[in-house]
This record gives sequence, structure tokens and C-alpha cells, in this order.
Amino acid sequence: MYIWQASKWPNFRYDLTALQPVLARARLAQGRVLGLAGSLQLLDRAQLELEGWAAEAVATAEIEGELLQVHSVRASVARRLGLPGALNVFRDARTEATLDVLQAAIKQWAHPLRDEDLFTWQAALFPEGRSVGVKIQIGMYRQHVQAMQIVSVKYGAPDIVHYQAPDSIDVPAQMRRLIDWFNDSAKSCDGLIRAAIAHLWFEAIHPFEDGNGRLGRALSELALAQDMQSSQRIWSLSQQMMNDRLGYYAQLQAATSSDTLDVTPWVEWFVGCIERAAYAALAQMQAAIEKTRYFSMLRDLQPSLTASQLKILGKLFEAQPEGFLGDMSTSKYVNITGQSRATAYRELTEMVHLGLLEQYGQGRGVRYRLILQNSINDTAVMKRTS
Repeated sequence: MYIWQASKWPNFRYDLTALQPVLARARLAQGRVLGLAGSLQLLDRAQLELEGWAAEAVATAEIEGELLQVHSVRASVARRLGLPGALNVFRDARTEATLDVLQAAIKQWAHPLRDEDLFTWQAALFPEGRSVGVKIQIGMYRQHVQAMQIVSVKYGAPDIVHYQAPDSIDVPAQMRRLIDWFNDSAKSCDGLIRAAIAHLWFEAIHPFEDGNGRLGRALSELALAQDMQSSQRIWSLSQQMMNDRLGYYAQLQAATSSDTLDVTPWVEWFVGCIERAAYAALAQMQAAIEKTRYFSMLRDLQPSLTASQLKILGKLFEAQPEGFLGDMSTSKYVNITGQSRATAYRELTEMVHLGLLEQYGQGRGVRYRLILQNSINDTAVMKRTS
């Protein structure tokens, strides 16, 4: 039996007492992120939002087995946010479609959800009306008479049916109940629980011929935007789901294949993803603050550094704490900055003398690694006493 076949469907139940610890942790993580975001400079906040949008688009597509080009996604997001980095980059149709859906969902947080919104999102995902080269119905709920099933194909053995959704003829009524609940529950249900239930409910109905996974996650994002009352995106929930992709599918299958309507385990897992997403964003913000502090000291202590030197220092800093792969070499410097080999060697040697880089190795094996704040502070002392 599937969840929608339960006699009391869709009256979901959950143990609020059992969920309190994970809800409290997620809210604490959200609060820390929002508090720290207020201390970021405008450009750093915009960069954080760019990373959030890009990570969400790439991850929500990757969960479905579709790989988007990261540089194309970042360029498209930069263009939409009015940031540098969007010029002369080919616009990939799949990237634009994914971002269109995510942006439409978040931007309408202050408005009630309608069937037409979902139709628009789904049509945007498949601008040519095809999925994997096959013509599909777009901009409408599914209408085919065949059963909507989630199946694993086993060559030489019977297929495994993981889930079967309600018949197509029942989808409009099923969606009407979901949309009515979604619009009426914003003030009566905890926002994180509401986002978890909305996603599960949508996936249980599987209302479209294709695109249900991405649309269900977009619906969750809308619920979270309504919870925060903001269209700003500073973390990626789908990235955390992608990090535990097998767990995501297992939790969905367990919840939709049970007729108890007790969704406590699903909500707990989902809210845990929100907590992890917030802490991932927090780490990004702390790194941004450290980078701003680092370059502020560089500007104060070494105002004569060239643009190419600053670019290299930025690359090395962003690679912390693991470090730049293989550390820096003269040839890498040339490739990254476009400078001549002689200039690259001179500028690297200068940064070693300034105490910004450490040189090691011999001959063609000479490499340079970044020296962080303590050495910069020593340089400051040297500058003051010289």
C-alpha cells in the first residue's frame, strides 16, 4: 500500500516533541547565518547569494542525473544578480530553464500558490516539450492512462517498482487539496515542517509527466522563502540532499510507501538538511569575512602590489585550508595572469621577500605557498619599525 491509499490521506501526522531538537538546531543555524550576513559587505553578500543560487541549480539537476556546467550556471546567476562575470558566456538552455524555475518560485513568496504557477514552472523546465528526446505533456498535469511509476530497470530480470502515484484522472483533485493546504498553512504550521510536508506531498502525487523532483524541491524553496519572508537565497538545500542522495531517495520511498501517515522520520531528515545547509553557508560567510580582512591588511601594508599579484593571492587564499593544488609555480602564474614568465618570476620573488609567500623546492620544482595572517602581522611590525 502507498501513502495516498491510506484511509485518512492526506492527514499527515508527526511527533512535534520528537522533532523539537532538530527544529531548534536548524533555527539556531539559520539565526547564526542571518546574523552574520548582516555584517558582510555588499559585494560579499552578493557573492554569497551567487554561490547559493549556483549550488542549488547544479544540485537539483544533478539529483535527477542531469549535469549542468558550473561556469555556465555561475555566469547566468551573475547576470541575473547584476554581478560581473556574465559577459560573453554561451547561455545554456538547461541552465536557464532550471534557474527560471528556482527564481520564479522564490520571487513569488508573498503570493498564494496557484495551479498555473506550477504549470509555468514545469513548462519552463522543458522549453522544447521534450524530455530525453521524447515528447511529453508540458504546462498541465499528466493525463496519460498508464500508471505513473518510479521503476528501476533490471536487465534480464523483472523491473522493480519503487512507487506508484495516484491515477492521472485523480491528480487535479489531489493537487487542489495540496495547494489549498499550502496556502492556508503558512501561519498555522512551523515553516520548516511545512516545507518538508509540501515536498513529500507533491512527490507522492507526482502530478506531472516529468520534472516532479525539481518542482517538488522548488516548492520546498517557496515554503522556506515564505518562512523567512524573503526572496534572498544564501544557502542550498538541494546541495545537502545531493550530498546524501541515497538517503534522500530512501527517506522518500519509506515515507511514500507507508500507510501510517506518520511522517516524523521524513521531517526529521529534511530539517537536518536545512541545518546542514545553513552551516555550510555560515562557513562560506566566515571565509568571506576572513578574505575581506586579509585583503584589507594587504591594501594597508602593501599598497604597491600589482593586480596580477592580488589575483594570485586571492586564488591561493580561496584554496585554504587544503591549499592550492600543487601550490603555485611560475608556469601557473603565467597561465592565470597572462604575464610573461620573467614578470611572473619577479612578482613571485617579490611576494616571498614581502613575507606573503613561502618558496620551497629547487629548479623546475620550485613552488610557492601562501603565508597567512600571522606573517602579515609580522610584516606590519617590520613596516612600523623600519
